[in-house]
Amino acid sequence: MKKQIPSFLQSVLWSYPINSLDLKQDKEYIITQILNYGDWNGVKWLRNIYGDETIKAVIQHPGRGQWFERTFNFWEQIFKIKIDPQTRKRAILDINPDYDYSLKNFNN
Repeated sequence: MKKQIPSFLQSVLWSYPINSLDLKQDKEYIITQILNYGDWNGVKWLRNIYGDETIKAVIQHPGRGQWFERTFNFWEQIFKIKIDPQTRKRAILDINPDYDYSLKNFNN
C-alpha cells in the first residue's frame, strides 16, 4: 500500500493537491514546506516518513529562496549542522533584495 500525505498537511503544502505529490520525487518541497510552515505534528510525520538523515540532507542542500531565516537557523541548530555562508544566503527568502535593512538610514 502506497503511503499518502495526511490531509492535515494540505494547508502547509498549498501549492499542490496533496494527492498529486509523490513522497520520493517531491521530498525536497514537502520537507522544506513542513519545516518552514508546519507544526510539531507535521515534523513528527516527516521524521516517520523520511528520517532525520534525509531531512538533514535537504537542509544542508537548500533550494534558492525557500527558507525563512529564523526557521533555517532553528533547524540548523536542532540538527547540529553548519551551512556554508554563500549557500545560506541563497537559501533565505528575501522579498525585497534591494532594500537596505541596516539602521544606518533610520531617522527619528
